[in-house]
Amino acid sequence: MNKQLFEKKRKDFRQFRDLDHYNQSKGNYFLMPFNFHRINKNREVLINEIGDYLFVPSGTYESIVKKELSQDENPELYQDLISNHFISEEIYSPNIDLIATRYRTKKLFLDRLTSLHIFVISLRCEHTCAYCQVSRVTQNKEKYDMSLNSIDKGIEFMMKSPNPNVTMEFQGGEALLAFENIKYAIKKAQELAPIYGKNINYVICTNLALINEEILEYCKTNQVLISTSLDGPKFVHDKNRNKPNCSSYDLTIKGIELSREILGHDQVSALMTTSSHSLKYPVEIVNEYFQQGFSGIFLRNISPYGFALRTEKNRYKTEEFLHFYKKALKRIIEINKEGHFFTEDFSKIILTKILTPFNIPYVDLQSPAGLINGVIVFNYDGAVYATDESRMLAEQKDYSFRLGHLLENTYEEIIYGEKTHRISQVWANETLAGCSECAFKVYCGADPVHNWATQGDIYGFRPNSAFCNKNMEVIRYLLELLDRDIEASDILESWIK
Repeated sequence: MNKQLFEKKRKDFRQFRDLDHYNQSKGNYFLMPFNFHRINKNREVLINEIGDYLFVPSGTYESIVKKELSQDENPELYQDLISNHFISEEIYSPNIDLIATRYRTKKLFLDRLTSLHIFVISLRCEHTCAYCQVSRVTQNKEKYDMSLNSIDKGIEFMMKSPNPNVTMEFQGGEALLAFENIKYAIKKAQELAPIYGKNINYVICTNLALINEEILEYCKTNQVLISTSLDGPKFVHDKNRNKPNCSSYDLTIKGIELSREILGHDQVSALMTTSSHSLKYPVEIVNEYFQQGFSGIFLRNISPYGFALRTEKNRYKTEEFLHFYKKALKRIIEINKEGHFFTEDFSKIILTKILTPFNIPYVDLQSPAGLINGVIVFNYDGAVYATDESRMLAEQKDYSFRLGHLLENTYEEIIYGEKTHRISQVWANETLAGCSECAFKVYCGADPVHNWATQGDIYGFRPNSAFCNKNMEVIRYLLELLDRDIEASDILESWIK
């Protein structure tokens, strides 16, 4: 292109359009807010602000926006666009109240604020996991266990949450190394719950190496759930989650079996982390969960926080995880085709957002973000953090998301303080460049902590964001399956019924 032609095009581009160019009265319909995404070279999906979607041939979005769509030529598509609130025959849609109600339903989690309260009851641990995100210690419980005073203040903080349904989750380190403190905390919470009108769920996160009948009988009496880690078959789990002088896998499986025997099959859950070693074995990992009697698996990539990525062997590209995820999901769908109900839980969360009017309170896929709104963390030393991930950053002396201290600050100072106010300016994807115009934003979320950890900026830059790249491709892939594979679509839809 020669210089004169370039200058002419540049001037044409920079000129303001005539008012008539934006006149919605042209044509027989008015546009309502929606966007599109190409799910492959032949198909695109239209998605509006409340998550309604339509699969259409490529180029349809452009014809709709240019007012080239004719009701006479394509009556079925026209009616679909009307009924799903993509276009309206009136300048103000008569369904605006319905749309507003559905939008409020999507954001209902904001009415009740924080539900998950994580108590890092001890930093001590007897494992040496390859991807551990915190600096674990093995001794000095007075220094590395949460004090009773901090436990009291944490419970007092939890009781002030507007949410009547709260979860008290005990983490470590290895939480069972401070089991007496857990019992103290549960007893204290049980005494205060009826006074504050709270329904409390209790969860202990443990590697199960220390579990025994006495602990499990206590859990049964007090309705405490067990959450553990299982990274796959023995040759994967033991490499990822090393315990000196014995097999971590053997202890975990033994602990799962004993926990199920005493508590009940569904009172024990497991979570896996995809290490670089795990990437080679998607089918084997899925098979392990299925063979151990779980009803599903959560395919979780490694988190870029704390000490987890201190060595090169723990790092891998987003594309590598996505390849792992798709191979694993293919195996999961095969299991379902064989007549077994078995889910992938990250996909299930996204599918709930796509296929229902409701929102699952999963921290990583909320807008406004789940940090503070959905979860808050009380560290062993009394420090309060916005999320578990921000606590992990603090292990590397980065206190950007430290909100205060249980013994020094009030609930109001922490929840409504200056740092929370600063975070709140970037926690809604509807206001972020690169997110606000994305068709998938209603299914996705915002994560200022991830932005800070990976890009050094809480606002973030979507084009090279691993968080964005992973979520966009998973959402696109699931939509493609819903569109082109009838059998897979039926299976995916059955997961949320």
